[in-house]
Amino acid sequence: MQAMQMSVLGEPEALELRTLPDATPGPGQVAIDVRAIGCNFADALICRGRYQLKPELPFSPGSEVAGTVSALGSDVTGFEVGQLVAAQLGYGGYATRVVADVRRVQAIPEGIPAADACALGIAYQTSYLALVDRARLAAGEQLLVHAAAGGVGLAALQIGKALGARVIAGAGGAEKLAVCEAQGADHVVDTRETGWIDRVREYTGGRGADVIYESVGGDVFEGSLKCIAWAGRLLVIGFSSGDIPAVKLNRVMLKHISVIGVNVGAYHEHDAAVLRRATESLFELYRAGKIKPLIHARYPLREAASALRELADRRTVGKLILEP
Repeated sequence: MQAMQMSVLGEPEALELRTLPDATPGPGQVAIDVRAIGCNFADALICRGRYQLKPELPFSPGSEVAGTVSALGSDVTGFEVGQLVAAQLGYGGYATRVVADVRRVQAIPEGIPAADACALGIAYQTSYLALVDRARLAAGEQLLVHAAAGGVGLAALQIGKALGARVIAGAGGAEKLAVCEAQGADHVVDTRETGWIDRVREYTGGRGADVIYESVGGDVFEGSLKCIAWAGRLLVIGFSSGDIPAVKLNRVMLKHISVIGVNVGAYHEHDAAVLRRATESLFELYRAGKIKPLIHARYPLREAASALRELADRRTVGKLILEP
């Protein structure tokens, strides 16, 4: 097997293509011949040693793959060799073959291409669980999605529309706002410009957004507290700006709001059944034509550093896929 590995922590350019012994599954594990690998912002962070998960060197980044089952560990049931599956990993996905805990593997229904199934992984699972399981988003509510032209943002936009919400998409620059409009956003706001908070208030009739999907942190988080509705729900997805905000609880109290954390990785350990049902629901929405990942570009595995650099520098719209 081949894998892109980091031998020293640093920028994506430190990734090197290496030939390794084939990964073999142990008890409760599934070996997968990889056909598609999803790139996520967390991949750049883990390369730099700035992610909460810190694997020993050398390691491969990559937390989501799709491919065919090549071998089963002892006591694994429900899967068979040759079956098309998706899997979420802590790391190690930038490879031609991976081994995954069976709890992290999902069968891909017929008719869904591997790249799309892979792209329906972490970003869509995060957005679905955030909006459905955590925020209980209802039809007709106002949803503000930040970084709405990125991987998780577009997933939240699409799922919000599928659930019947009115979606305000926040992003930086005319090109990204145009993408959000093409994806069905009811309104768009440029969060790089002053006045975006007032635009949100305007679009919600002065009330503010019922649910805010916040993955940026810093000033965007602070601004969100100013344009959230009374009794609104503020979903904390991540901190792509690198600025982790401190919450002033007087605002939380006075506006009667809920600040809700979302950690999709923890579902594997604490509520795997809910995660599996969420994935099944996402496949159903895809087959019904209500959601579809926007794949920005596809790169061969050996060019993973270039793909990850493009993602880390925020030059992408939608999803980047690596293909061995």
